Amino acid sequence: MAPSEGLLVRRIREGTVIDHIPAGRALAVLRILGITGREGLRVAVVMNVESRKLGWKDIVKVEGRHLSSEEVNRIALIAPTATINIVKDYRVVEKKRVKLPPVIEGIISCTNPTCITRKPREPVRPRFRLLSEHPLRLQCVYCGTIMEEEDVLEQLEEQGG
Repeated sequence: MAPSEGLLVRRIREGTVIDHIPAGRALAVLRILGITGREGLRVAVVMNVESRKLGWKDIVKVEGRHLSSEEVNRIALIAPTATINIVKDYRVVEKKRVKLPPVIEGIISCTNPTCITRKPREPVRPRFRLLSEHPLRLQCVYCGTIMEEEDVLEQLEEQGG
């Protein structure tokens, strides 16, 4: 695409635009949100477009849908550079950067099969301490297992919404 050419993606009346997703992760964002295309929502996915901040980025627009705080946290795990834009009547009324909390609880499971959080009879929710955002590294507060970005991405994609 020549630098003077624009990208034509229709504006949405109401919903959410997830911008500044690292290139190649838009489909993972859709899976995390449980969006398959059969829900009747109008969804636009733009992948591998130039970005001044990231070099290359993806964008996801979902008309008629707003995200829960847990969904935003899930997105932050795989797209820490993302911004969430809330659109009403074709205008962005709120814009926020995703932010990983220092402790992530109940979103992903520990990869250690002997961790107490994996025992069906133990009422313990998985909890992880954020060690690093870039690259993503989390540590289970119960058993000390370190989870890398790829472990987290794989798990979130398997879980869907």
